[in-house]
Amino acid sequence: MATSGETFGTPLQVSTKELKQERAVRTRERVLTAAAQAFAAKGYPAVTILDVAQSAGMTKGAVYFHYENKDALAVAVTDLFYRRIAVIADSVEELGLPPVSSVAELLIRTAVAFRDETVLQAGARLQLERQLIGAQLPLPYEAYTNLITSWLARRAEAGGPGDIPSPATLATVLVSAFFGAQHISWVLNNRADLLERTLAVVRTIIPWAEEEVELCPSAQGR
Repeated sequence: MATSGETFGTPLQVSTKELKQERAVRTRERVLTAAAQAFAAKGYPAVTILDVAQSAGMTKGAVYFHYENKDALAVAVTDLFYRRIAVIADSVEELGLPPVSSVAELLIRTAVAFRDETVLQAGARLQLERQLIGAQLPLPYEAYTNLITSWLARRAEAGGPGDIPSPATLATVLVSAFFGAQHISWVLNNRADLLERTLAVVRTIIPWAEEEVELCPSAQGR
């Protein structure tokens, strides 16, 4: 028996509410997919809410119901971008590879995602255009660099060549070189050669760790 002040919805009311929530989630996903495609293809300045609405197959009003403006869409797509990178990083950590192998595997898997996934392509472009967006975006690749630094620090603690940069410096150089390579690959070849460029970055910057690089599942035979 319900006490004073308690209310319970009927099964039909609960079911209806859940269906509405599911529809709202699916609608937001459609909007973000359309926004990512538009940002990746045209860049932030050229994209309009109408572009996103037409691509998603809905009205501008429906888009505005979920996202108040284009800035909010850019923030949401960027959030998806970083969540996807975090998933890639988690998948590498689960492999339990040696530290440098983990670094190489992360860069290689990120390269494949940049080549193949629209959300990654949109997020990278939005980071380049961040000064044009009227909302604050996360600092570029901060967590990514910190993770690589932690792996390289483990390698340094285990002993290795003495005449190498500090883990933080090496991580910064690797991340800068990788994201620079992906940008050049995008401009020149629509990222078709990004995997090869990434392997070249790793092998050039960490030449003393070739044996560990060869342990990467994604690098074997390349």
